[in-house]
Amino acid sequence: MAKFKKKKSEPTPDSKESINEINNEIPEIEAGSTGSESSEPIVNHEEKSEKDKKLDKLFWLRIIFATIAGTLATFLFEHIQGEDRRWASIIFMIIIFIVTIFIAKSMKIQLPASDRKKIVTQAIGSYIFIYLFVWILTYTIVHASTVTTGIPSPLS
Repeated sequence: MAKFKKKKSEPTPDSKESINEINNEIPEIEAGSTGSESSEPIVNHEEKSEKDKKLDKLFWLRIIFATIAGTLATFLFEHIQGEDRRWASIIFMIIIFIVTIFIAKSMKIQLPASDRKKIVTQAIGSYIFIYLFVWILTYTIVHASTVTTGIPSPLS
């Protein structure tokens, strides 16, 4: 590609007048304005810390619910066999998570419009993994003595 240099010449008298006219037509920015205005209200430090405390409560609430629900799933679905037990437990996990969403909405966490989905996404990964971990762990502990592999166990 070829590079072209711009010609630098002095402006003509006519162009100076038109530039001054254009500058007079453009309003100046108000003093103190940053140019990018946000539609979100300014939140003071106390309100922000209250919001963070409620989000922390929601996080730990979901962790506790995941632990309890994972343990309950081991015993609630004992009578169901095979693949149906797995699906019943996953549906149970989703139902408990939806319950935590309603609890979070009742906590009336004041979030800006851009963070509204935080009620749903807060601790969702931790909830799923802790639920599955506790469910597998309790199921393994409860059924450890009933499994026969043919390999002698040092514990028995």
